Amino acid sequence: MYIYRQVLQSILAGTRCVFPRHISTGVVANMPIKVGDKIPSVDLYENNPGNKLNAAQIFGKGKHVIFAIPGAFTPTCTEKHVPTFVTDISKIKAKKVDSVNCISINDPFVMASFGKHLKADGKVRMLADTCGDFTKAIDMELDLKALLGNTRSKRYAMVVNDGVVTALSVEENPADATCTKSSDILAYL
Repeated sequence: MYIYRQVLQSILAGTRCVFPRHISTGVVANMPIKVGDKIPSVDLYENNPGNKLNAAQIFGKGKHVIFAIPGAFTPTCTEKHVPTFVTDISKIKAKKVDSVNCISINDPFVMASFGKHLKADGKVRMLADTCGDFTKAIDMELDLKALLGNTRSKRYAMVVNDGVVTALSVEENPADATCTKSSDILAYL
């Protein structure tokens, strides 16, 4: 009853609740990933739910390009963003990049189909962030529930060297691909 009374009094007074015994009601905010940060140890999926890959392990050694899209088969992703990486794969690989990876909050079957549709097989790895754990861990969530049914990822592109982010670009508008295409990332390599 005491806690209930404290909460009610705080609400009526317009103040923040403070509870005894170190019960915290504060919100711990993630900070968006930035240059110098390590890639989190979170699982991603490739092709099917049985092929689980840990992000910290697969990006822990070597040079990698990671880019994210709000959704497979969406117009900008399908027409203006992912195809740039497929087309420029030889230019990217010439910069001694070990892998190019597309991450989206979709299931692994959708991502595999999306990759086949764009002829990305053997060029761009299509990685599913099925529950958005990777996206949450790097604080790149985007509320697209009204348009796409759930929380999705912001459109971004990054370069990772030995597990550490060395370059990062994030689109302000998820419908745009103005600073996250392959040509933009090539400038960082």
